[in-house]
Amino acid sequence: MQDTSNLIARAQAWLAEDPDPETRDELAKLIDAEDTEELTARFTGTLQFGTAGLRGELGAGPMRMNRSVVIRAAAGLAAYLKAKGQTDALVVVGYDARHKSADFARDTAAVMTGAGLRAAVLPRPLPTPVLAFAIRHLGAAAGVEVTASHNPPRDNGYKVYLGDGSQIVPPADAEIAAEIDAIRSLNDVPRPETGWETLTDDVLDAYLARTDAVLSPKSPRTARAVYTAMHGVGKETLLAAFARAGFPAPVLVAEQAEPDPDFPTVAFPNPEEPGAMDLAFATAARTTPAPDLVIANDPDADRCAAAVKDGDEWRMLRGDEVGALLAAHLVKRGARGTFAESIVSSSLLGRIAAKADLPYEETLTGFKWIARVEGLRYGYEEALGYCVDPDGVRDKDGITAALLLTELASELKEEGRTFLDLLDDIAVEHGLHATDQLSVRVEDLSLITDAMRRLREQPPTELAGLPVTKAEDLTRGTETLPPTDGLRYTLDGARVIVRPSGTEPKLKCYLEVVVPVAEKSALPTARARATDLLTAIKRDLSAAAGI
Repeated sequence: MQDTSNLIARAQAWLAEDPDPETRDELAKLIDAEDTEELTARFTGTLQFGTAGLRGELGAGPMRMNRSVVIRAAAGLAAYLKAKGQTDALVVVGYDARHKSADFARDTAAVMTGAGLRAAVLPRPLPTPVLAFAIRHLGAAAGVEVTASHNPPRDNGYKVYLGDGSQIVPPADAEIAAEIDAIRSLNDVPRPETGWETLTDDVLDAYLARTDAVLSPKSPRTARAVYTAMHGVGKETLLAAFARAGFPAPVLVAEQAEPDPDFPTVAFPNPEEPGAMDLAFATAARTTPAPDLVIANDPDADRCAAAVKDGDEWRMLRGDEVGALLAAHLVKRGARGTFAESIVSSSLLGRIAAKADLPYEETLTGFKWIARVEGLRYGYEEALGYCVDPDGVRDKDGITAALLLTELASELKEEGRTFLDLLDDIAVEHGLHATDQLSVRVEDLSLITDAMRRLREQPPTELAGLPVTKAEDLTRGTETLPPTDGLRYTLDGARVIVRPSGTEPKLKCYLEVVVPVAEKSALPTARARATDLLTAIKRDLSAAAGI
């Protein structure tokens, strides 16, 4: 327990520097009330800057996202760039439509300008992939995207890219963090009120022109989609990209079409969350003629979800299913280059690449790693992230992924087929790869630490009756992977990976079973077997982890 007088003194010192009237008022009330519980939560440590940048709940104090924390982060990034000899570097800043995003973007531009660097801010809230594109398009040394992606409304975040257009990886994260820690007072950080550039729509137009490159010039463009922006910033950019491509205009989910930082129709603005797609499915059900697919972006439009009619109901495709569909489509088109995915994604991509005689690589979780694969042609992660044009955007891009999916849906439609038919073909050719996830959200982060310790001290010897043939503690790294906080279990016909989430208070367990399929008629039996195995693995893993 902190000494109360010291806690109040720290809060008062923070208050004296806070440039934001809203958080100043919030903090002053906590100090006046001597609310030691809330002050302790805000002043015990600081938000840690890492490879995911910053992400946290909005509010006053060093353990919250606010203008003071952002100014320090920006000053640390500026100092890092100058220490690397980038004394006249350009830094591009983008932002989404969340609470405080525009303020954080403006503060970042002011700090860069005050440090003697050049800053350029995107003209309005735009998808994260536009920022990732703009970095390389403009020859910038770095980029910042103010976004919390699909986190709850109370959160915001700060994502940092370097000049290659990829998110930061070690050791850059630690070096930037050290520069942030070296800042003693906000009074030492010059923040002029002018001097940076606000970009025009030229950069967006250049991004949209680039989206044409993901499609085959003579491919059919007939598939009809229902689209939800999930209260985020994707709508205008996606509609413009679809219009350029010549697809029918998507039918919008009206309740979720416009940016709204409160995300009023969803508990979590993430297409993967239960209920998040309900309005999209309802829109699809009443749309005539019936759409061929449903597409969803997350709020900053770097992720893409897809759903297809399965009997009388709409079914959300798993990220691994979409990953396989896009891979198969690119292979059929003759794509060359390396196919890559993170270790938590389905091993099916490796089999598709091997059959096509394409290079394949596995990386740690996150597009910061996937984007750095040499010779990358296609990369994906099971959490709805797809990089289909790495020469344009070296990050996941929900706009270009949506275009490529709709092209594939159009080709299948011309053949009288759907995504489900192609998934059946892939299962017969490569085996049924069924994936699932056990994801536990916690209030107390020590529960995640306890679960990881329990699994390390007493690793399971079997799951679902399948013997564990290999147990790996990934903190030691492997021959091909750097160290990370995770565990990997290889079983006879299955695989399990357990890791703490890097962006949310969750323990995530990624499950995969592979069931051989001799012919299409055997698929129902194979799917039933896979479902039983996944259910049993979940049960046994939960018991082993104590969650």
